[in-house]
Amino acid sequence: MTTARDEPIAVRISRALAERIIAGALAAGSRLRQDAVAEEFGASHVPVREAFRRLEAQGLVVSEPRRGVRVAGFSPEEVREVAEMRAALEVLALRHAAPHLTPAILDRAEEATRAGDRAGDVQAWEEANRSFHRLILAPCGMPRLLKTIDDLHAASARFLFAGWRAEWEAPTDRDHRAILVALRAGDVAAAAAILARHVQWVGHRPGPGPLRRAG
Repeated sequence: MTTARDEPIAVRISRALAERIIAGALAAGSRLRQDAVAEEFGASHVPVREAFRRLEAQGLVVSEPRRGVRVAGFSPEEVREVAEMRAALEVLALRHAAPHLTPAILDRAEEATRAGDRAGDVQAWEEANRSFHRLILAPCGMPRLLKTIDDLHAASARFLFAGWRAEWEAPTDRDHRAILVALRAGDVAAAAAILARHVQWVGHRPGPGPLRRAG
């Protein structure tokens, strides 16, 4: 089993910086200084540059000639784009995963939904939410597709945290439960339709403010 300590330093750096960007600790427009990052992680500039490339591929930073690397912003159009992409790709993954979903996997997905209901903050809720989606999609056995979906989830999480403006109130996710009911009944078409609507909702919510439910 690969541990965080076994990962290449560039992967560890990109993961740490991505977590800060997603959580809002690094705001849009903030500059990422190669020297400072290298010093913090005790690394040379080579893995730092690789980490920056990874972050740019995820859409989390932008590299500008003579201006360096800065945290990317995002527009309402980008939020909708991510939601539309997630809806299409997650439905594709679910259709391939469905024949391999066992009662044990669906039970674990149900527990992830219950963990979201009990979440005390938005970060814990997002982690439970992402766990639900991973559990029902992972059996598709399509690693490139799952990697793309995972990157889109990271973008969705960033939108969620940036949009939170009030005290946390854990939502009750009826869509997750409806997806599980459909999957247990073998109705993959219904599950896929609910999943698509569920994911797209976050991209079309009106105006800023707290998110009461999201994909």
